[in-house]
Amino acid sequence: MSATGYTAPSTGGYESPQALSRADTHEEVSPGDIAVGVVIGRSAEYFDFFVFGIACVLVFPALLFPYMARIDGTLASFAIFALAFIARPIGTAISMAIQRRWGRGTKLTLSLFLLGSCTVGMAFLPGYERLGMWAIVLFAALRIGQGLALGGTWDGLPSLLAISAPRNRRGWYSMLGQLGAPVGFFLAAGLVAYVYEATTPEEFIAWGWRFPFFVAFAINVVALFARIRIVVGQTYSHLLMENELEAVKTSEVMRSEGRNVAIGAFAALASFALFHLVTIFPLSYIELYSDQPVGDVLRVQMLGAAAACAAMVASGWLADRFGRRNTLGTMAALICVFSFVGPGLLGSGQAGNNAFLIIGFILLGLSYGQSSGTVTANFTPHYRYTGAALSADMAWLVGAAFAPLVALAVSARFGLFGLGIYLLSGGICTLAALAINRRIEARD
Repeated sequence: MSATGYTAPSTGGYESPQALSRADTHEEVSPGDIAVGVVIGRSAEYFDFFVFGIACVLVFPALLFPYMARIDGTLASFAIFALAFIARPIGTAISMAIQRRWGRGTKLTLSLFLLGSCTVGMAFLPGYERLGMWAIVLFAALRIGQGLALGGTWDGLPSLLAISAPRNRRGWYSMLGQLGAPVGFFLAAGLVAYVYEATTPEEFIAWGWRFPFFVAFAINVVALFARIRIVVGQTYSHLLMENELEAVKTSEVMRSEGRNVAIGAFAALASFALFHLVTIFPLSYIELYSDQPVGDVLRVQMLGAAAACAAMVASGWLADRFGRRNTLGTMAALICVFSFVGPGLLGSGQAGNNAFLIIGFILLGLSYGQSSGTVTANFTPHYRYTGAALSADMAWLVGAAFAPLVALAVSARFGLFGLGIYLLSGGICTLAALAINRRIEARD
């Protein structure tokens, strides 16, 4: 799973859609083609992402940790879930080196092949009853492989979209790169819900859960061809080179502009924390502490994902009208408000659970739609391509990697009040990062 929508500033010669074709080639790349590549690519990554996350709740506690209590097995599964986010920055560093040596197409092909192979590899692995601790070790290794692969999936397509965008439409184009998240979740939740309800509990744990992992591999193949068609094109490469959007060493970026990487990561923290607190965590909490059927929860979450798509579209309009930073700051403030209201809804019965999910998804769409690219203009052009990828990696690591684990552990120990504190801290970090960024811009 690089599921980011970072954008590069529009330049004078590439502000119209017609500027995306080159006079010296027969090749044309329209904004519509790029948008399709962005949505397909991100949806495939997020499909993998959510298939694994849902399995951490419904499958892995029984498959990998049958010797533990259900909640302990779920927490252990969430620990494996976090491994990919720890490995992701390492994957970015490796993939940038591959791109510098062999090109962007080779990097993307290797990354998506590794992602698909690790995902389908999990579908073939037996559980603890047959392999013992080796089952846990192998699943953890494949999860790390997924993280390394996700670090290499940043292709810069959202930047190319922004190059063709007028200055007053950058919020809209930033939003397009983020639509893959709710689309990927909708598809993953729908497929898992269908298989879950079409099999008995024994059949689902034995073999039913494996089917979505196989589908994930097929989706990755389709996404690979959709993205390679654009990424290896001369027009695309030419535009990235002219705007200095090229891979540089991650150590060089951190040494020269590490401050901007940190600001970019914390500016998106509220959105990334909320990301898992309305998708993976509530499914685990409701499954453990409620009698609401899992299939019903997944269907409500699918409805929430559809609402998030609509909210993302609205975020593009709001950002173009009021500014991306103002929009993101306002949404962070609303997430802070939700941190007081949400815990009271979750766990208050089926109606409260559903309200928590729908409201949370709407807030996620409004905030996540503009969470990427808001402060990456701080980077100098030479570092923006790699700096954007690293900012996303750090935002996932700090804000989202341990969110399901921490939220479930805190809620089980202290009640849902702890969930509110966790979410509130993310909103405060975002507001603080945006304020620091504003002050730096005013100074410079």
